[in-house]
Amino acid sequence: MKTKFLFIGTLVALSFFISCNSDEKTNDGSSDAITNTEIVTNSKIDASIQDVTAIAEDQFNAQQNLTAKPSGPVKNFLPSCATITTALTNSTWTITVDFGVEGCTLENGNTVKGKMVISFSNDFSASTQTISYTFDGFYHNGKKLQGSKSIVRSVKSTDLLAEAHPVSTAAIDMTITFDDGSVYTRKGTLVKEMTAGYKTWSDWEDNVYVVTGSGTTTFPNGDTFSAEITTPLEFKASCKTPFPVKGIVSITKNDAKAIIDYGNGDCDTLAKVTKDGVTEEIDLKK
Repeated sequence: MKTKFLFIGTLVALSFFISCNSDEKTNDGSSDAITNTEIVTNSKIDASIQDVTAIAEDQFNAQQNLTAKPSGPVKNFLPSCATITTALTNSTWTITVDFGVEGCTLENGNTVKGKMVISFSNDFSASTQTISYTFDGFYHNGKKLQGSKSIVRSVKSTDLLAEAHPVSTAAIDMTITFDDGSVYTRKGTLVKEMTAGYKTWSDWEDNVYVVTGSGTTTFPNGDTFSAEITTPLEFKASCKTPFPVKGIVSITKNDAKAIIDYGNGDCDTLAKVTKDGVTEEIDLKK
């Protein structure tokens, strides 16, 4: 049984750090400025990380709520073409999600193929849980993902009256190879807090969460970008997109800086980019 997932990741990718390079070159081969083309390229990496995070957390929730009775119909996140194999060994769940060699299309239109192997403890009463996952010939929209990721999940109550809700801290250390052979690396930490939808575990579409954190992306030419979420990023599962719908990210590379503003909460893939006092709108999904 597949149940709701914390559509993030943040938590995800969430993450999903915005980092870019430029068309202008210095004598050492690196770029002088941050270009919109590089921002869009980096957003594709963000989307990959967000989707694999969602898949991992979906499988965690499936096992956590295995014996729970849903309040209504269960809405599955994973497509029916995915084959799921589960094994419980010495109190540890190991779950293999196989999307096949032909691949499957997720709810948000992204395609995946290959396998993800997810593991976590069977002790769901623990105050914290670590969800780990690795890849086996896994591709997201034609990009090969390698490396590993761990998500430390806990339950938080912000005050005496607030209801407990999930909070996840994700450590990212991944290599992403595009279909043209260019290789990128992504490292960072994201903290994702679910702010809505945690009561209705069988319906992932009402999930809302916010993400904070920072990290770096290294591009094929060696350029390294630093990214910091200065205003928490908001994600809405109902939008069926791996991109945030609200929040601000500040990015830097050498002396170049840019601000990415994801908007006012509308379900779209647009963002406003400000560089040197000039603001323009771009489509992250191009």
